[in-house]
Amino acid sequence: MSDATAGQPTGAATPPRAAGVPKGLASQTQEFLKALGSPTRQRIMMLFAQGAELSVGEVAERVGISQATASQQLTLLRRGRVATSRRDGKTVYYRADRDGTLAALAELQSYLATCC
Repeated sequence: MSDATAGQPTGAATPPRAAGVPKGLASQTQEFLKALGSPTRQRIMMLFAQGAELSVGEVAERVGISQATASQQLTLLRRGRVATSRRDGKTVYYRADRDGTLAALAELQSYLATCC
């Protein structure tokens, strides 16, 4: 047995989980938590708090980040079901996704009721 496999169980391999990710937490719920885990993404969501719908450029300008960074952050918010988008020609507009957020919160609440 090599040093690399010493102490590891034999049999079918299970997919690795990210460090600190609780067993049984749905990947969508993980994406939701990740979306809210950044101060920059939290600032973006504060822009949407009053129902605003903003383009990537508007978000970048108001938060003080590059358009590329804004686009990356908005993608993570969309994956986490915290924000949603619509396209109007070449411009993509983002806003808060109330239904997605409520669904993610319900899933998290259900998980917490059974995990601990």
